[in-house]
Amino acid sequence: MLRKLFLTTLLLAFFSVFVSEAQELDARVNINHSQVQGTSTSVFENLKTTLEQFLNERSWTDMQFKNGERINCNFNITVNKYSPAENSFDATLLVQGTRPVYGSNYTTTFFSFNDTRFTFNFQEYDQIEFRTDQIENNLTAVLAYYVYLLIGMDMDAMAELGGTEYLQIAQTIVNNAQSLQAKGWKAFEDSKNRYSIITDMLDGGMEPFRKMQYVYHRQGLDVMAENVERGRAGITAAMELLKEANTKSSRNISGTNLSTSTKDTALPKRKKTWQTCSEKSMLHRTPTGDKSNNRKMCRKAAPCLQKAVSRSSGIFCKHTIPQKTHAETSLHIALRSH
Repeated sequence: MLRKLFLTTLLLAFFSVFVSEAQELDARVNINHSQVQGTSTSVFENLKTTLEQFLNERSWTDMQFKNGERINCNFNITVNKYSPAENSFDATLLVQGTRPVYGSNYTTTFFSFNDTRFTFNFQEYDQIEFRTDQIENNLTAVLAYYVYLLIGMDMDAMAELGGTEYLQIAQTIVNNAQSLQAKGWKAFEDSKNRYSIITDMLDGGMEPFRKMQYVYHRQGLDVMAENVERGRAGITAAMELLKEANTKSSRNISGTNLSTSTKDTALPKRKKTWQTCSEKSMLHRTPTGDKSNNRKMCRKAAPCLQKAVSRSSGIFCKHTIPQKTHAETSLHIALRSH
C-alpha cells in the first residue's frame, strides 16, 4: 500500500513538472472596458480569465519551456463597443513581447503592435478552442496568430532565423482565416494588418532584418555585461544588417510593418553617432576613483545616444544609467500600426 502511494506521488510529481514546463507563454491579459457603460463587469472578468487560460495552459509547440524561460507578453484589450444581446465586441488589441537581457535586471521589448481591427463574439463562460486547420472563431484566430508571431520572433532572437517554423504557422493561420468576415486578414484590405505583417516577416528580402534580431539581442545586448566592447560591436553589426534589409527588400523597409528607418542615408550616420556616443557612455574609473564624475559623464552622453537612433516609427532608444560598472543602451524594435 505504501509502495503504491509512493509510486502514485512520484508519478504526479513527474507529470506536474512536465506540465509546468510544457507551456511557452507567461501571458497577462488586461481588459479595459471603461468606454462601455451600464454593463455588468462579470463578462469582462470572465473574458480575462478565459483568455489567460487559453494562452498560458495550451501547448503551442513541441518545445519544453521551464517556468523561468517562458516568453513574457501582454495582451491589452480595449473594448470600444459591446453588445450584450449579440455577445459582440469591437476592440483594439495591443500585443507586446519582452525578453530579459542576459546578466542584468533589464528587459527589452522585441515586439509591440496595436491591432485596431479586433472584433469577436464571446459569451460569459464560453469554452474557447482553436485548430490551425479549421478556423471559425476570430477571437482564437487572432490570439493564436500573435502567439506564433511572438514565439517566432523570440526564437529569431535566440538563433539566426530560428523562428521560421513558427512564423510559417502564423502565415497558415492567415491563409485559413480568409473565410472569416472579420477585418485584418485580407491581402489588399490594409497595408498594415495581420496579413501584411507576416508577409513582411517571411519576405526573402527581410532576412537581414530577422538576422538582425539575433545579432542585436544575442551578440549585442546579452554580452554587454561580460564584454562591453564585443556587445557594442554586435549592436553595430545589427545596424549594418538593418541597412542591408533596407537595400535588399522588394519594398523600402520604411513602408512596411517592419519599419525601422525613414531614409536609407540615415543609417550610416546613426552608426557613426552610435560608435561615438557609446565611447562617451562607458564608465571609466578616474585616478581618484570618483564614480560621481562617471555617472555625470553618462548623463551627458544620454542625449547623444538618443540621436544615434531614428526618431521614426520603428526604432526607439532607451538609455539606462548603471549603478556600478558600465552604462548600457537598450534599443528595442517595435512594430507599430501607424
